[in-house]
Amino acid sequence: MEAVTGELPTLPDIEAFCERLSREPDFDAAELRAYDATDVLLLERAAEAIRAIGPGELAIIGDRHGALTLGAAELHGAIRIRTHQDPVLAERALALNAHRVGLPEAYVSRPLDGSLLKGARVVLVQLPRSLEALTEIVWAIAEHADPAVVVYAGGRDKHMSRRMNELLAEHFAEVTAGLGWRKSRVLTAAATRAADAPAAGAPAPFPQWGGDAALEFQVAAFGQTFGGPTLDHGSRLLLETLRSDPPGERAEGAPARIVDLGCGNGVLAVSAARLWPAARVIATDQSAAAALATELTADAAGVNDRVEVHRGDALEAVPDGWADLILLNPPFHTGATVHAGVAHRLIKACTRALAPGGELRIVFNSHLRYRPLVTQVIGATREVARDRTFTVLAGTKRP
Repeated sequence: MEAVTGELPTLPDIEAFCERLSREPDFDAAELRAYDATDVLLLERAAEAIRAIGPGELAIIGDRHGALTLGAAELHGAIRIRTHQDPVLAERALALNAHRVGLPEAYVSRPLDGSLLKGARVVLVQLPRSLEALTEIVWAIAEHADPAVVVYAGGRDKHMSRRMNELLAEHFAEVTAGLGWRKSRVLTAAATRAADAPAAGAPAPFPQWGGDAALEFQVAAFGQTFGGPTLDHGSRLLLETLRSDPPGERAEGAPARIVDLGCGNGVLAVSAARLWPAARVIATDQSAAAALATELTADAAGVNDRVEVHRGDALEAVPDGWADLILLNPPFHTGATVHAGVAHRLIKACTRALAPGGELRIVFNSHLRYRPLVTQVIGATREVARDRTFTVLAGTKRP
């Protein structure tokens, strides 16, 4: 691909390109798009910097469905882009979009480490909502990228905070905020701090480890891991029900094949493996940070030989009719958008993976009222527990 020359594309030009992209195979709905105003603004603000660098010197973190990666290639001539996306569905959407617009060789996917950032002179970041995730991202850029790197970090105004500027300033001497556009804004960071600066040379901030009085093991987490290194409220309530009201016994007694769907930091998968020592557990999550955290949690708890961890979409790693028990604490958002359809998709996926008579044990915010759907797609459903915020249901698959 030859470098792009001539006039820089305008915001409408960039948006017209982004309109060609799809969310497929990610969860989709009429009100959702494959890009947002932040993608468009980042590509506009970083245009000159991207055009001034060489092959392999652009890294992108948090691209939702490919707008940043493919826009940088198509509109600014970027070559050998390195991209990190935590959700596997984002990776797959980027791949499909790359074929759709004729740019399958424009990029390579990398984990959040030196293979992504070594030698990078420009980094584009879709700001995560989690400050922990941003802490890990900023540290990785300062640790691995070229000392002359310039970072363009964009987000929606409603999700941005002063603390984000401060996190960038811990590693970069120059941090500025640009003008907003369509309720989005870009922070620009440059001039990595000297080696004797307080934050420079600090050890990697992740993985973090934590615990809880209700757990007999330590919990690992990375910046993007849901719940961090803790036992979140919903999982706590679900776990209590596994002890006080165990899943309905099948022919051979305790559940032998268990799935933790959306495993996060691995608390439920590891707890199930310890509750039922003869059981085999599959822990699955589309987040790379979740899968890695679960592996570390299982290893530290001494059950890694019985907890099989997958980074994948829903239950694609689970054979038909395999599970005696599926544990689910579903997300209620896609990216930054709250949408119950994500959980609906996961609940429906359980039908295929559950064995006849198998049980779905699910916890959710009570106002979401998932019981009719669980009854419809799984079978007879009962309320196992409820508190001021959460409800736990047990749905038994029809024979």
